[in-house]
Order: sequence, then C-alpha cells, then structure tokens
Amino acid sequence: MVIVTRIRREVLTLPAAELGPDNPLPPLRLLDEIHRVDERDREDLPRDMARQLGHEPLRSLLPVRIRDGYGRTRTPREIDALVIENDRLRATVLPGLGGRVASLVHLPSGRELLYRNPVFQPANLALNGAWYAGGIEWNIGATGHTTLSCAPLHAARVPAPDGGDMLRLWEWERLRDLPFQVDLWLPDGSDFLYACVRVRNPHEHPVPGYWWSSTAVPEDRRIVVPADEAWEFGAERRLHRVSAPDPDAQPPYPADWFYDIPDGRRRWIAALDADGHGLVQTSTDELRGRKQFVWGAGTGGRRWQEWLGGPGAGGYREIQAGLARTQLEHVRLDAESEVCWLEAYGPLSAASPADVEERLELALPRAGLDAARAAWKPYADTEPGELLATGSGWGALEVLRTDWKLPGTPFPEPTLTEEQAPWRELLRTGTLPEPRRVRPPGPTLVAPHWRDMLETAPATPHTEYHLGVAQWHAGDRAQAVRSWERALPLAPSLWPLLRCLAVADQEHGQYERAAERYADAFDDLCRERRDDGETWTAACAALGRESVEALLRVRRTADARAVWEALLPAIRERGRFRLLEAELLLAEGRPAAARAVFDAGFEVADLREGSDALDRLWARLGDEPLPARYDFRMRPQGL
Repeated sequence: MVIVTRIRREVLTLPAAELGPDNPLPPLRLLDEIHRVDERDREDLPRDMARQLGHEPLRSLLPVRIRDGYGRTRTPREIDALVIENDRLRATVLPGLGGRVASLVHLPSGRELLYRNPVFQPANLALNGAWYAGGIEWNIGATGHTTLSCAPLHAARVPAPDGGDMLRLWEWERLRDLPFQVDLWLPDGSDFLYACVRVRNPHEHPVPGYWWSSTAVPEDRRIVVPADEAWEFGAERRLHRVSAPDPDAQPPYPADWFYDIPDGRRRWIAALDADGHGLVQTSTDELRGRKQFVWGAGTGGRRWQEWLGGPGAGGYREIQAGLARTQLEHVRLDAESEVCWLEAYGPLSAASPADVEERLELALPRAGLDAARAAWKPYADTEPGELLATGSGWGALEVLRTDWKLPGTPFPEPTLTEEQAPWRELLRTGTLPEPRRVRPPGPTLVAPHWRDMLETAPATPHTEYHLGVAQWHAGDRAQAVRSWERALPLAPSLWPLLRCLAVADQEHGQYERAAERYADAFDDLCRERRDDGETWTAACAALGRESVEALLRVRRTADARAVWEALLPAIRERGRFRLLEAELLLAEGRPAAARAVFDAGFEVADLREGSDALDRLWARLGDEPLPARYDFRMRPQGL
C-alpha cells in the first residue's frame, strides 16, 4: 500500500504581538478564576459531580510563572508550523504555541473547518495569563486554559498503525507533574484527523486529572449534540441544570453549557453552518463531557471577540470535550496509571440536526473509532523518530531525578537549559548554587521531593528564599515566613524576600505592614537594578505595580506617587499602568486628570477575563455610560 500522508514544516506569517518575558515574581496567589462553584450550590448536584468539584482544586500556580509580558502591538512575524495532510485534510499545528491545531482544511471542498484566527494576540485567559483564540487546543492541568497555551511542546515524527506517520506532541505538565502526549494521525484517504491522547501518572500516589480539548468554530455555526439537558454556568456563576439551549443560542452574556449526554450514547458534538456543512468532533467513551461556550451578544462579549481577533476577524464559539461532565471537576488518576482515548475531527454535512448522528455513523462508525483506538494503543510507546520541535527541560529534570521509564515520550538530558541548571546541581550535590551574577531569582520547584531537598541543603539566603516559596505552596505559611525572615540579615538581595513577606502580610490582613514592605522592596530593587534589559524591566514593572496597589490600599498616595515616578517611562506608558495612573490620580483628589487618562485612550493588554477594574474605576469618575472601547463586562451590573 502506498501511504501518501505527509508531515512537513511550514512557516506562517501573521500579525503577531510579542510574548515578552515571564513575570519573575513567584505567583504566591492564583489569578482570578471565574469558574468556581459556591459550596452551597453543590447540595443540588449529582453526588459524583459534587465530589469531583471538590477534588483537589488548584491552590497555586507554582511552580509555573505568570506570562504577562506581552503587549498589543502586532507586526508581521514568522511562526513555525508543522503540517500533516493527506488528499482529504490538511492540519496546521503550532508546536511552539501549545501544539495548537491552528487550521483544519477539508481539501475537496476547500472549507476551513475551524475558526482560524488571522492574528496572534495573547490575552489574559490562561491559568497563568497568556492565551490566544482559535483552532483546537489541548487543556491539561486544572480548571481553565492550560499554562502551556503559549509554551513550546516537543514534537516528532512517529510510525502510525497503518504504516504511515503520525505527528507526536508531548510535554511535562508542571501543575500536576504529569507527562502527556497527543498523537495526530491522519490515515491515507481519511476525512478525519485522529488525536490519540495519553495522560500518565508515574507517581506512587493518586493525582487529580483534568483534560478538555477546546475547538473554536465560527460564531454563526449551529451546535448540535445528543443531549436534551445541560449544566449551565452563566452570568450568575452558578452551576444548574437547564434544557439544552437552542442550537444557535446567543445569550446577552458569556455562558458555558455542559451537555448531559445519556450513558451509553455515542459522544459527539457538531458545529454546522446554515447549509448544514461544518465540523463534527467525536471520541471514544473515555472522553465523557461535551460543552459549548459563547461570548454572548452583549457589548462586552463583542468587545472580547474584537480584542482577541482584531476588527473584522469575525466571532467564534467553542465546542469542547473533556474527561468529566463539567470543566469545574477534577478526576482521580490512580497511582502509576494512565488514561487514553481517541478523538476524531472532520467534515460533516447534514440536512437537519436530527440527521447528524446517522451521517456521523456512516462517515465514521462508532465501532471503527473504537478499532482505531485499539490499533493505535500499541504504537503509543513507540520511540519518536525525526525530532521536529523541542519543548522545555522540566520533564528531563524529573526523569533525571526519578529514572522513570516513559516509553514514547523521551525527556533527554540535552533538553535541560539554564533554568534547570541550579536544580540539577541541587539534585547532584545537595546544595543549591548561589547565582553567578546579580539578577532576579529564577523559578522555584515546589513539589514535596524538591522541598525536602531544599530543607536539607545548606541554609544560604538564596536557598531559604526558594524554600519559603515551596513551603508557601505546601500551605505551611508560617514556616514560609520564618524561612524568608531568616534569610533577610545575610541576603545580598532584599527585595525578593520583602515582596514575599508583603504578600504574606496581605494574606493575614496586615495591609499597613505589607505596604511598608512593598515600598522598601521597590527601593531595594531600584538600587540593585543593573540595566534596563528585559529581565530587570519585567521585575520593576511587576513589583512596581504591586507596590502602587498596596500603597493605595492604605491611602499612602504620596508613597504610591514616588513608586510611580521611579518607574521607567516605557513602563508607565503601558495600558496596565495608565489604568493604575488613573486610579492614583483619583486617590490624589484629581478626578479631571483621571478622566483625561481615559479620554486619551489606553489598552490594558493583560486585562483578566471577568475583570471589572475598568468599569469600576469609570463609575467613580461620573455618571456617563462606559465607552465601548472599555466595555469588557461579562455580567449584568449588580451581579
């Protein structure tokens, strides 16, 4: 048999914003997450759902860092892509940006089956900040968009069950310390792209598991799914059962519908245009949940759509598939276990919604999908052939520590980088090396085994700093404070410790002391800063913002103004800091000047999904309606 499926490299040129540097301050607090259910609402939910809603929710972003260094200036940029295609479908994958399937084209008809974003514009929707809209994304870790949204994945060519090639993507997910892989398989002559997924728990203890594959489709698609009821999570942020929404529902505000597909029914969801053409996603039964998300028809939802794709890009809605019935749940992965499933994405045409399941069965029988999963499973352990892209070195560090054998997903030592170097030294010698030059501290590893190593390492100020961060992550807040305080007398760099202690003060309601420590930390950083390069500028911006906010909270406006004036002009010009300036001016009793900031116009590049910072501040300036450019409201006023 002649195999004509091809995998090749390609370069996309898109108007793209630069990602910029990560925030160097350890994320001792979670970013705001809107998908949370009040304890009282769980009483009315099915028992298994209520249990999984409370199963080890994320308490910290550590050891991952926040990605907030991006802006909104887009210039033509080349983005590396990998293309897998046969004579029926062409899938374009971005290995350097979370392994996103950016495009899926049905070649005989020329139809794009996905919402293909014409720009690359990060926005603050991922668990750790930077995320972008469009295509098919692979969400692992915890409720929300994965921390790997804008991160590189490993990629390689591997043998497929039919004798051709598959494109394997894999990485180490750091929130839960789990390796995973996605094998993209496009058999010769097939109208369906297979995504063969495996998540492994190599640990000797259970781990909370989470997976949702999210597909953006054009907004005008009608969503068809084999369910009469759904669990709705809307503007009131309550999870409750409703009748399944109309196929082209568009409420005034953003909404999630988690469809309640009856047990035994085939798992699928389709997005069809007015003529009945579009995309269907189906899977083996392990991937239980199906969901639709819409931004809504209100001005806030429209603004978000424009924000993510640019004027004229067109809107989108999302169809999703996950391990649980809702995205608010985490499932249990037993010790030394794995979960595998197969998804399929392809074109579908149906005369009516009632015809979809029949047409799907003709195009891709349920038994055929199960057979494809069985055929793929023996190939999941096949070692990669030609390497096509490189991810991070964190998996290599964990494999070096444990000597785990993970067939099919190698994490070799050559992928270790400067970020992992001090932790490799701690593993080898029992000592965390001191930095070779003055600079902001690197990332901290916080898992119990690394925390144990830090506790037995020589107690240098640098080690005590990282130990405190690991203890904070573990919930031992008092011991974390003691570690940071022990480090202060001998530390050559005070500001990282003072900032951590300030966060601890805030968590305990000691806002005055927190403000004082923030002011001292920022002064120390300004004295220590060696240059205006990317790393130091990121540290100054992050600490300066937190310091101004802490000082304004206790009405120390003069000190807040001093921090503001000490920021580099380029930082003060950013939209986030223009908003902060308006708040500072209002605190100084200068509402006209604060209003002038709004009138001049600014864009807060890292505005968090669900944030009401813009409309709250605007409301303090007068009674005029919020201008459309600042309207990102996702809920009615009063909720």
